[in-house]
Amino acid sequence: MRTIDWVDGAVEIIDQTALPGELRVLRLHTVGELVAAIQSLAVRGAPALGVAGAFGVALAARAHADDPGALRTAVQRIETARPTAVNLARGARRAALLLPSGPDAVLAEACAIRDEEIAASDSMAARGADLVAELCGDRPRLLTHCNTGGLCAVVGGTALGVVGELHRRGNLGGVVASETRPLLQGARLTTWELSRWGVEHRVAVDSAGPFLMARREVDAVILGADRICANGDVINKIGTYSHALGARRAGIPFIVVAPESTVDLSTGGGAEVEIEDRGSAEVTQWAEAVNPAFDITPFDLVTAVVTERRVVRLDRGDQMKS
Repeated sequence: MRTIDWVDGAVEIIDQTALPGELRVLRLHTVGELVAAIQSLAVRGAPALGVAGAFGVALAARAHADDPGALRTAVQRIETARPTAVNLARGARRAALLLPSGPDAVLAEACAIRDEEIAASDSMAARGADLVAELCGDRPRLLTHCNTGGLCAVVGGTALGVVGELHRRGNLGGVVASETRPLLQGARLTTWELSRWGVEHRVAVDSAGPFLMARREVDAVILGADRICANGDVINKIGTYSHALGARRAGIPFIVVAPESTVDLSTGGGAEVEIEDRGSAEVTQWAEAVNPAFDITPFDLVTAVVTERRVVRLDRGDQMKS
């Protein structure tokens, strides 16, 4: 199933807030509905957000073809619906370049972005599985964080796509899925996808990850990214930095799998990125909370970045240049 698609004049998404209890498909007819779905995390994941941004511009182009001011406002709403992941604004802006050619051209470009992300998932799965086998040998036990499967990337996935490929090859020793606070995207979404694939897995509370690495129950950490900066700093779901520190201490690989659309060479390092705060209500009702949705993992803790086109070995001094 596709996480997000254009079907009969509307954007259809799998509502990720309903999983794992219910597989619900939402039809979004307006920019307002799409922005609300993005902000509520009904659709999330860097590649899927890029596609959502492009499809949102397609909706706007149809709704405001005769009102340039309203069209500009709608595109800006889409671009800024969530600030941290680069894919959302990038997908919207790329589709918006076709606005002078009309709504059909915008939709065609949005569909091209969708198809590119699908193809990227296949390539990342193969490259990543080859790298994991090279670094870890036979049947590695992997720790994942957040959700990086088809739910985040239309189909297939980024880091979880690599897990699926290793499973298909018969070369996977098992998966530890960190629960991923505050919305439990690992415990809810990753486990749902792993179960559908028949992959042996366990859920670990986020803070247990480094300890499991220290006990030699994990052979590598593999996860995605919402933005990869020019210097190699990785912006990803909160808790990623802790797993990177644990991996460094345990002496195991820390591998980031993300499409080229997530690499942002215009941002020098993580300190330049606006980190989204989700507010106290997602965490607690009885105290003020600090609730950053993402954190910054310095490049020197990253073993490698895998995209659909290349493997960048940051541990060997490779650069994130195109």
